[in-house]
Amino acid sequence: MPKNVLFIMCDQLRWDYLSCTGHPHLHTPHIDRLAERGVLFDRTYVQSPICGPSRMSFYTGRYVSSHGSTWNNIPLKVGEMTLGDHLRPLGIRTALCGKTHMTADVEGMRRLGLAPDSEIGVLVSQCGFEPYERDDGLHPDGPRYPRNAAYDAHMKDRGWQDENPWQSVANSAEDDDGNILSGWFMENADKPARAADEDSETPYITDRAMDFIGEAGDTPWCLHLSYIKPHWPYIVPAPYHDMYGPETHLDPVRDACELTDPHPVYGAFTEERVSKAFCDDTTRTKVLTAYMGLIKQIDDQIGRLMAFLDEQGRTDDTMIVFTSDHGDYLGDHWMGEKELFHDASSRVPLIVVDPSPEADATRGLRSDALAEAIDVVPTILEFFGGAEVPHIIEGRALQPILHGKADTIREVAVSEYDYSMRDVRRRLGVEIRDARLTMLFDGRWKYIFAEGFRPMLYDLETDPDELTDLGADPAFAKVSAQMEQHFFDWTRRLSQRTTKSDAWIEERDTTLGEAKAGILIGYRNEAELREAFAAVDPKNIRTKATRKAP
Repeated sequence: MPKNVLFIMCDQLRWDYLSCTGHPHLHTPHIDRLAERGVLFDRTYVQSPICGPSRMSFYTGRYVSSHGSTWNNIPLKVGEMTLGDHLRPLGIRTALCGKTHMTADVEGMRRLGLAPDSEIGVLVSQCGFEPYERDDGLHPDGPRYPRNAAYDAHMKDRGWQDENPWQSVANSAEDDDGNILSGWFMENADKPARAADEDSETPYITDRAMDFIGEAGDTPWCLHLSYIKPHWPYIVPAPYHDMYGPETHLDPVRDACELTDPHPVYGAFTEERVSKAFCDDTTRTKVLTAYMGLIKQIDDQIGRLMAFLDEQGRTDDTMIVFTSDHGDYLGDHWMGEKELFHDASSRVPLIVVDPSPEADATRGLRSDALAEAIDVVPTILEFFGGAEVPHIIEGRALQPILHGKADTIREVAVSEYDYSMRDVRRRLGVEIRDARLTMLFDGRWKYIFAEGFRPMLYDLETDPDELTDLGADPAFAKVSAQMEQHFFDWTRRLSQRTTKSDAWIEERDTTLGEAKAGILIGYRNEAELREAFAAVDPKNIRTKATRKAP
């Protein structure tokens, strides 16, 4: 059987809301089983704590400031190499079931004459994936978000004739009088969705993934199964809607000291509507009930999927990558949503199951090596035997750790955030070009460079909950300076020369290459040219300059 990869991504799944990562009440035995079969990378950070730019880094293996898709709906520019672009020349079918949050570079495609419905146009528009079924899981009424016709048809087949079943069935509840209660309103989060479990989004997209695997035949494949939950709207069907009551909820990680003279950017985000909502204990309790139920539903579907792989005889030749695009504050640090760099937001689960015999010695390992989202692409590429392309891919393959040959692969993890699209920028009076944050974490110190403001600094050794910002404390100026040096070193990386590799440059005969082509720069006469050639190639010193005219 050929090698295959199943690349599973959840949306907005916190790193610590699995039993294998320490949650005391939310039991996820099927995901735990993946950790037992592979390596759990316990300190993995995304390249941006928001959907679009994070995913573009997952798919390109490049930092946000390299690929340029800095926020949701900012296109990934035509020409950026993606996972599919690296795998297709190897004969690997690279497909999508679920979400990418990709926005196509329509202007760039038009400029290059690429028709959106052409073979290459589709791939460019879909992040390099064959769209077996794309479903970004955001289909409210309105022109901005096109509906998923396949899911609509599925729901109609199940007896739902609603015009928009995503909105009114899968993500809404119903009261005793038959009134529809929108899942967008957080007060409805503890009610069961109108959809039955088997009709809802997570089982549906699992079914579609199994359809792909069953149809794939002997062609090696990489399937990106991208779940759209536990991302909001926070609502889940029965029986998951009331599995996790308040007695199972963790207290919010926050302290009043965080709001005493906070960093201006952090303080502005705590004033956002969603942050205020999560500071209401009643609202938070309802949301956590749904959030935990959504994760339990995902775990059950992972169980179905793994059983299907076993039935298909694919388990022993399929690498499995399980992760999330970012976390969810859930009221921690007086915040909701994501977007800043506390672990609740920027740290994600990452489990890699490598079926290769070389990985047998590390099965069940919980690695504390710093890993990044951009490491997924080179890890998959190496699994399929692809050549390294470090001038394009900035991530690092995880095989040295998977195969027990190394304990670490980097000194610092880096994450970036462009908040220019947020009202926070306007309230702070920050210019668009300056609305940038960059986080660097070295395993102890988490440093956030904030353009135009002082830095933020947290010591996760003495303050693992990240409650005390040391960025304004003169006693830690030296630490801030050291972390700033890491930032300076990182910004000096060469990331835009992607058309030619270092190896190509190394192989060029820079000393005499141009002279061999007849371009003679710096030579005073023909004797000097012949002397230069004789020094490196004494048996063949005849050049274009010495040939006689016919």
